[in-house]
Amino acid sequence: MIAAIELAKLDDATRSIVEQLLQRIERNAHQIHQQAIEIAKREAEIVKRDAEINWRDAKIEKLTFEMAQLKRVQFGVKSERLNVDQQHLFEEAVSADLAAIEAELDELKASAVPTTQASSEKSKPKRAALPANLPRVERHHEPENTMCGCSCELKRIGEDVSEKLDYEPGQFTVERHVRGKWACLHCKTLIQAPVAAEVIDKGIPTSGLLAHVLVAKHADHLPLYRQEAIFGRAGLAIPRSTLAAWVGVCGVRLQPLADALKRHVLNCQVVHADETPVAMLAPGKGKTHRAYLWAYAAGVFEQTKAVVYDFQPGRSGEHARNFLGNWRGSLVCDDYGGYKACFAGGVTEVGCMAHARRKFMDLLLANQNSLAQTALDLMGQLYGIERRVKDESADKRLQVRQSESAAIADQLHRWLKAQRQRVPDGTASAKAMDYCLKRWVALTRFIEDGNLPIDNNHDEQQIRPWATGRKNWLFAGSLMAGQRAAAITSLIQSAKLNGLDPYMYLSDVLTRLPTHKASDIDLLMPHIWKPASWECG
Repeated sequence: MIAAIELAKLDDATRSIVEQLLQRIERNAHQIHQQAIEIAKREAEIVKRDAEINWRDAKIEKLTFEMAQLKRVQFGVKSERLNVDQQHLFEEAVSADLAAIEAELDELKASAVPTTQASSEKSKPKRAALPANLPRVERHHEPENTMCGCSCELKRIGEDVSEKLDYEPGQFTVERHVRGKWACLHCKTLIQAPVAAEVIDKGIPTSGLLAHVLVAKHADHLPLYRQEAIFGRAGLAIPRSTLAAWVGVCGVRLQPLADALKRHVLNCQVVHADETPVAMLAPGKGKTHRAYLWAYAAGVFEQTKAVVYDFQPGRSGEHARNFLGNWRGSLVCDDYGGYKACFAGGVTEVGCMAHARRKFMDLLLANQNSLAQTALDLMGQLYGIERRVKDESADKRLQVRQSESAAIADQLHRWLKAQRQRVPDGTASAKAMDYCLKRWVALTRFIEDGNLPIDNNHDEQQIRPWATGRKNWLFAGSLMAGQRAAAITSLIQSAKLNGLDPYMYLSDVLTRLPTHKASDIDLLMPHIWKPASWECG
């Protein structure tokens, strides 16, 4: 107001000059403000970039240290304490771990080194050609258009040929990829079909061969030294060190899919959890110690059909808490104390009736206990109802449980309390009854919710492949090997749950993965995946 009054006292010419000066000052102040905002943004970007560089440098240092340790163990004399089969399995694990670390290091270094600089690095030694006696299948890759931009017709002046090794049970074949070179003689333009991106850059295996090795190892439980012998009978004995390197790199490439699968499982309201011991080799000592494989499966009545394995060095409840994170749903599990902290944090406990029934079954088999028979008969009635309603909707299942199961459960509960007063403490019968009575709310929670199962059998079935595999691969060669196996097996077992052939699924995923957008990774989940030909159609 004062400035307006003062300006009114000035003559027109002076007032015009002052107004222009004020406008210029205002513009300059605005520009200074905008520059300050830009400087703040750039400073924030620099801080973020510095943090990323520090993280990358720390990761590179950690991986380099781990690689040095693995190499010392690999070539150390202490590994001679193992027997022959154990040495084979140990060497496979170390080779795969080294390849996985190298793949991670390459990715980290590539993100820090300009393309021109990275391309000038020393190239790897040229590998030997694939055997000439193997059948060849040619695949030609030519430009879609052979007209030059200058309206001249391009002429084919040569070609580049690369060979990929493929395998079908019992027979190797070689894919010869022929990429023609086309040139315009007028403007000296040269064009050529691009090289398709591969999971293993410049490697010889096709996605089909990689999928075969992974499925044979993690679904059919064939260690790599046995696969080497099988491949030898087919005409090409691929060294187990090479197979291990392929497994290691594939493990790194498939890890983002396993992480995404975990997110899908934890999006479910009901999750099953169980764990089983797995022997893990202590590097350099020739001995094993007990690690644990945890299985987390989407609820048996959930639309998502998936299971995620989590390999950990021990059985601490901390591992379950770290996996579940902020998830707050209904957890179907046994009475293992490691889950108690999760329940205190808001997770709903759902008991396993199969565990309770098993305790009475043991009593019956041991001494034909009449008390056990009564409990088993009542539990059998509950299971009979469950078999009848397993394919019904959640609402229908709840209705039947409320009208039929609730009365049977109440009868069982009253019987348990009455019999427990007559049974001496410390006996097997007392322990079986105490198990049920102390967990009665959790054991019968399924009666109040049609989405809950009666037991944890679904998850126990997902652990069964690991129990079978232990008889073949004996132990996990390292923590990294166990975690890699957990990620790959998560995808394979989830594919099976969705009625997929794991070989066809992994073969397609490994083909598409190198060029697949990270934002579309959900399309590669086993319960969502469709073959590329379906999506194109």
